[in-house]
Amino acid sequence: MTAPSRSDRATSFNAAAAQYAANRPSYPPALFDTIEELADHPLTGARVVDVGAGTGIATALLQLRGAEVLAVEPGEGMAAQFRSAHPDIPIVRGNGNALPLATASADFLTYAQAWHWTDPTRSAPEALRVLRPGGALALWWNTTPLDIPWHAEQAHRIERRFGHHPTVDQNGSGVRAALADPTGDLDFTHRKVRWSRRVPVDTHLANIGSHSIFLVHGTEASTAFLTEEKQLLLEAFPDGIIEETYDVELLVATTS
Repeated sequence: MTAPSRSDRATSFNAAAAQYAANRPSYPPALFDTIEELADHPLTGARVVDVGAGTGIATALLQLRGAEVLAVEPGEGMAAQFRSAHPDIPIVRGNGNALPLATASADFLTYAQAWHWTDPTRSAPEALRVLRPGGALALWWNTTPLDIPWHAEQAHRIERRFGHHPTVDQNGSGVRAALADPTGDLDFTHRKVRWSRRVPVDTHLANIGSHSIFLVHGTEASTAFLTEEKQLLLEAFPDGIIEETYDVELLVATTS
């Protein structure tokens, strides 16, 4: 099988938008506290543009913090799911490489699980163009920490079958890539926020199955792996409830 392209992986979510919305993890309140601390600016009343908004998991939380939020999403399937779930939040089609926004129009630009799908040689200058003076660019990812034994064992099984999983913590490789700012004008501060959630085994499997590494390999290969994985997880968690642990890797840079 030919290795899936980056474009194939980026667009794979559109066919699984409902699965993504129902099973992906959210983000803890401490994340947004930390964003406000590093930006030295409250989200309440701020003009926030959530880029690569997907089904709106982060967007809705930003709105609950009192922000005036606009979502930007390139995928048709994801945007349709967003509109269904969040009819009160405005959304426009577009991506971080060419934002459909006026210059100096946002207090915050946020990318939840999305910056790695952009081309930083284009998205970094675009962020600087759209942010107002004193505005903040916040990038974050829910990553799987490998100091939790069962997470490490599962990550190894996924990598052995499908290759490197981009949301598994590989010694901070994703953060290092984001820190390689081509403009030289983004001075990022890095923080890590650990949190966890308890979910049924089936929710956990639907969550990991909604990642691009599974979606691009097709239903047959993914189903075979997830069926095997369920049996292993039920041996480790006989009550059928799993505690997923996450490290949110957060990067925040402010403009002058």
